[in-house]
Amino acid sequence: EHENTYKQSDAAPRYHARDSAIILANMHHANVLLGTATPSFDTYYNALSGKYGYVSLNERYSKIELPEIRVVNLREQYRKKIMKSHFSPVLLEEMEDVLEKKQQVILFQNRRGFSLYIECISCGWIPHCRNCDVSLTYHKLEQQLVCHYCGYTIKIPVTCPQCYETALQTRGFGTEKIEEELAIFFPDAKIVRFDLDTAHSRKNYEKIIFDFEQQKTDILIGTQIVSKGLDFDNVGLVGILNADNLLNFPDFRAFERSYQLLAQVAGRAGRKYHKGLVILQTSDPENIVIKYILINNYDAIYRHQIAERKSFRYPPFYRLIKISLRHRKNTILDSASRGIVLEFKNIKGIDVLGPHYPLIRKIKNWYIRDILIKIPRTANLNETKSKIRNIINNWAIAGKYKGLNTVPDVDPY
Repeated sequence: EHENTYKQSDAAPRYHARDSAIILANMHHANVLLGTATPSFDTYYNALSGKYGYVSLNERYSKIELPEIRVVNLREQYRKKIMKSHFSPVLLEEMEDVLEKKQQVILFQNRRGFSLYIECISCGWIPHCRNCDVSLTYHKLEQQLVCHYCGYTIKIPVTCPQCYETALQTRGFGTEKIEEELAIFFPDAKIVRFDLDTAHSRKNYEKIIFDFEQQKTDILIGTQIVSKGLDFDNVGLVGILNADNLLNFPDFRAFERSYQLLAQVAGRAGRKYHKGLVILQTSDPENIVIKYILINNYDAIYRHQIAERKSFRYPPFYRLIKISLRHRKNTILDSASRGIVLEFKNIKGIDVLGPHYPLIRKIKNWYIRDILIKIPRTANLNETKSKIRNIINNWAIAGKYKGLNTVPDVDPY
């Protein structure tokens, strides 16, 4: 039930499938079973407060042991200059040992592509999408730079268009780069990449899973897709190459979601006949998420985070409404977003944050501003939404703000 992709956010209606199921069941006097090893904090709060019934499963099926988790301090490894590309010596050693035993390996890297971007080391130029406010991701196989938001692509430039130097270098790494480098370390192993680029069709998706299940694949490299309910008997090792980009995401649910994802990925190891091993590489081994992952203590991170949520007025104690404003002209958008916020602040009993820039300020030539509204659980939600709707409608039809696109999203995260 914790899966964040149940929330539909790209197009209206922006519903949450889990919440819709609960409402539908209530209408028909039916029961709903919410299953997960790592509940969303909202659901766990409802269970502990008695709103939901709660059944706790305290052991794995057939009493299978949880995997051993070892944390590798990347900062220390780089300081000692013992890293081999993006792999620590302990990860490579354990991979070799597992492969010798004819067991399989899953490597998790939450970025696809060869590298995050390319950069001119002479002047610092980085190629960006012409439609979106993002750098282009380097895909080596296609020899293209790709925008993962609008699909814009260009060929790899031979020289920097600013200083005309040829000193272009890749920065960061994705699943494609891991696949290429592993072929050097393990030339005899059958290595397969499992991400949106390779599993873009149902046929490809099922073939990758079937081949791994039949042990035709030795090493599976994947993004979040490898954490989703896969159950393989012969996985002896799971490697998490870089946990930091999950932990440092600017979102109030970052710790919740990083704990869920890391716990789910780790759970792919040692599923039936043997205890598995997880190597978790991070530059921040003291992070509380890492500490609680090591001891498998969901309750501890829940208590830590729920106290912060209460202090800073976030769910489950407050409801959230996000208003995304979009316009082709940045100056018009800036003026409209400031004016709308001033009117929102006249509504009693709510907190208004913004307008602020989202992570991506422009997508498909639309400039974006976000406004976040926090509403207490005790407030009349329908009345508050009605007031918000009236303000938005008044601005949308105002003459000088013609073309203003407003996208409301209730419970946005």
